[in-house]
Amino acid sequence: MSKEIIEAVQTRYGSIATQGLSSDREGVREVAEAFGYTPEELASIPAEANMGLSCGNPIAHAYLRPGETVVDLGCGGGLDVFIAAEKVGPTGRAIGIDMTPEMIDLARRNAVKDVGGRSLKNVEFHLSTIDRIPLPDGSVDCVISNCVINLAPDKQAVFREISRVLKPGGRLAVSDIALKQPLPGEIARDLLAYVGCVAGALEIEDYRQRLIAAGLSQVEVIDTGADLNTYSKLENQSGCSAPPSSSESMPVISSGCCSPGGTSDTDALAHGRLADRLREHNINEYAASVRVYAVKSRA
Repeated sequence: MSKEIIEAVQTRYGSIATQGLSSDREGVREVAEAFGYTPEELASIPAEANMGLSCGNPIAHAYLRPGETVVDLGCGGGLDVFIAAEKVGPTGRAIGIDMTPEMIDLARRNAVKDVGGRSLKNVEFHLSTIDRIPLPDGSVDCVISNCVINLAPDKQAVFREISRVLKPGGRLAVSDIALKQPLPGEIARDLLAYVGCVAGALEIEDYRQRLIAAGLSQVEVIDTGADLNTYSKLENQSGCSAPPSSSESMPVISSGCCSPGGTSDTDALAHGRLADRLREHNINEYAASVRVYAVKSRA
């Protein structure tokens, strides 16, 4: 099942990377702002780095300082990497990790774009799964991630890797989806619901305990109260958390967090099935956008 999940996630997000979604597209910028990004932050980065995939803004509680090294797990087109790079400055490093080749290609293209008369020199991107972070032990001041850890089949391996790469006193600042209560069985068993950030999510207390088991302390997993139906309230959306499809000729297949995505007729039928299931339930009763914070002990 883990291999099937990884392949499904790679296929889905590889497709999203080529759809041309950006802050310039109707609804995408509004989604990012609804989950905590400021207009100034979005204006400071390449528009194509924002594809409406966020469920929060981890930078807002990462407390980044000049000269630090920060790594973003599941960096996508580079949204949080570019914002972090500004905060850590030229003496710091902002590193993106993603397992989808199309996303890494997009992020690297975005990195050389001229935004506001300057391009960022302190960013780098690596193709890898987030349960095998290609960085040395104790080399990172802060690990961030945005709506990605819920997609990892082996979350405990991810948490161990986070603890490994963090320096003593380093911190974790994540935005993610977690569960308030178990999902209805028909959603919990649906692979598309997993790929859409829902079925693979941990329950909030389980999330906290797993971070502690990985050697982290001062752990907080806080429900932000954000409405996970935000995307579906936008024009031409279906399902939970979905920016518009990239073409009128394509099926209305959403590409945001908490939606299955896809472009084929088969995908459309599967998406319709899951969308029907999600409409039967208020997703906010089961899942939450959470703010996660933890520190690696100095001992």
